[in-house]
Amino acid sequence: MNKTVLKSMEIIRLFFDEDKLTLLQIMKKTELPKTSAYRMAESLLELGFLEKDKDGTYRLGLIFLALGNLVAERLDIRSIALPYMQELRKETGEAVNLVIRDGNDAVYIEKVDTQERVRVYTQIGRRAPLYGGACPRILLSFTEREERERLIDSFQIVPYAQGTPKDKDELRRLIKETREAGWSISHSELEDHSSAIAAPIFNHKGDAVAGISLVGPEVRFRDEAHVRNMIDKLMNAARHISTELGAEKR
Repeated sequence: MNKTVLKSMEIIRLFFDEDKLTLLQIMKKTELPKTSAYRMAESLLELGFLEKDKDGTYRLGLIFLALGNLVAERLDIRSIALPYMQELRKETGEAVNLVIRDGNDAVYIEKVDTQERVRVYTQIGRRAPLYGGACPRILLSFTEREERERLIDSFQIVPYAQGTPKDKDELRRLIKETREAGWSISHSELEDHSSAIAAPIFNHKGDAVAGISLVGPEVRFRDEAHVRNMIDKLMNAARHISTELGAEKR
């Protein structure tokens, strides 16, 4: 590999641990001669990778902020999540859904169907209210408080099925339980006799950008030991996806 490029990267990496460095500090840490260290630092400065303060100390340039935002925006959550969704289906036998928020709704953007003969069918592109079902509600639960309350105030709660929250007080109670547990479960909220368990997926900013859920007939989601096992596997998958999106490990 090109030695100049490697040494330039070595200089940039110094700033992963240091806010500012003088030329002398860069020389000591890289063991570069003064002329080489100066030439490389000034080249990085000219390209925008470094900036220089009035006292001559160097720091990372704002170009990294722009590049970081581009990387974050271009990460395809569907492609990142899909292998974990497939593994979840293999481990639990249940269908796996991935949802994101779009306004007042949750939108299903990816799914992995179960191999079981009795199943709950979900179509990609389907919309659901944020107040109904474990996966839509996980997005609502981990929205910032002010935005969450604004959304709740705007809802006209429609009884989609037998278990749909009856009113906003019940919804707030479910949200509180979800935030405390870190996951959500629902029975017959969007469709009668269907159940779901959901967990949030976070990005590098700590925002809940998606929800991942296990979905199936209610009869398979009543055994306490089986549900606990599914929750553990689901939470583990959600943590791994979040980490790949840049979230801090939880």
